[in-house]
Amino acid sequence: MLRNAFAYITRKWPKSLLLFAIILLMGTLSLIGLSMKGATQKASSESLGSITNSFSMQINRRTNPGTPRGAGNLRGEDIEKISQVEGITSSIRRINAIADILDHEIIETEETLQNQSPERAKHFKNTLMVTGVNDSSKEDKFVSGAYKLVQGEHLTDKDKNQILMHEDLAKKNGLKVGDKVRLKSNLYDADNEKGANETVEVTIKGLFSGKNQAPLTYAQELYEDTLISDLDTAAKLYGNTVQTATYEDATFFAKGDQDLDKLIEKIKALDIPWNYFDLVKSSSNYPALQKSISSMFQVADYLFIGSLIFASLLLTLLLVLWLNARRREVGILLALGLSKVQIAGQFVAELVMISIPAFLLSYGVAGLLAKAVGDTVLKNVTSGIAKQMAQESSAANLGGGAEAESFSKTLTDIHMDIQPSQLLVIVLVGGLLLIFVSILSSQWLLHKKPKELLVDVE
Repeated sequence: MLRNAFAYITRKWPKSLLLFAIILLMGTLSLIGLSMKGATQKASSESLGSITNSFSMQINRRTNPGTPRGAGNLRGEDIEKISQVEGITSSIRRINAIADILDHEIIETEETLQNQSPERAKHFKNTLMVTGVNDSSKEDKFVSGAYKLVQGEHLTDKDKNQILMHEDLAKKNGLKVGDKVRLKSNLYDADNEKGANETVEVTIKGLFSGKNQAPLTYAQELYEDTLISDLDTAAKLYGNTVQTATYEDATFFAKGDQDLDKLIEKIKALDIPWNYFDLVKSSSNYPALQKSISSMFQVADYLFIGSLIFASLLLTLLLVLWLNARRREVGILLALGLSKVQIAGQFVAELVMISIPAFLLSYGVAGLLAKAVGDTVLKNVTSGIAKQMAQESSAANLGGGAEAESFSKTLTDIHMDIQPSQLLVIVLVGGLLLIFVSILSSQWLLHKKPKELLVDVE
């Protein structure tokens, strides 16, 4: 049977070559699909791993306008109540402020200078945005990848009078990790409701990098003109303490086995004015990232399943046509006493002999094409999502700062590589599919009697 199968595929090499090409294409696309799915899963874990089991407390903008400048106005006591709930392991608290940097200059661009009025130039000439946080490594902008620590260390809840500065701002002013700078309350800041006039000397604990991707209006929206500080420093700039400060928002991390929906429901029973606040799953703060990940999974499924279905249908059609031309051969074999199982076995053996080298070659071809295909698909997926999110961000008046870009952040890179385990999956799934196709294609022929087949030929 095997000898006959080999003799046939070598004798009918044009047909064999066409089947080889179809199976090679099926194997290549299926492997790329599996690789894309694995790479997307890995990228998803890296991008969303730290936020999938967390939620944030934010103001409800429909009922709560926030501070005079539109920032959050959470109370520390409410944050503390939630932190004490069983199932909560830790929390990240943020205080937003603005401050003037003394004896140094901020960074301006042509774009920000064009939007600067004489009054703004006078009152906010050296003003920086300050985000106070108790653990900068888990701050949204570092989690999203908008900021990346390049020197020094992250801020912790034990730090006081410490900041992280953008590397370009430090370079412009000749500053480095360990240097001290002075920050002063800005009396013209609408959120400085107490009229605080504090001066705080802080030490640069680390430097971070990052570049704005979206259009912006004012210098304070630049990544370069943003400082990350400890909570005490940010609170002091408005004449507050950590206990009396108004918080922008808070993120709460739950135990790994915790049902987040049930935990949120439990927390909403606390004595907190929920009409003014919302609890939002942290993953919801990255809609573009989630959408790009789900789109990549969808494309990967289309490649894997689509290639199998398309190849199966095409092979079935071709095999039916070609087997029809072998009626005489089948009739003679049946007349000579060969069983239908033996003849079907030869057909299967022919397809297996063609498919084995095709699958092996597909491993190499997929390895060569995987990165290019992955990058192209990712670019097409994210470009459309980025445009959509930019429109939504503009409509929501989120501005051009890092907060808006976290909202619009998409998947930026996937590392595609073809694994031997993926080839094994394709060989098993594809092999079973080819056997099924071969048997299905030959059923109508094998059900006939030798006399019928030979008469049909005549």
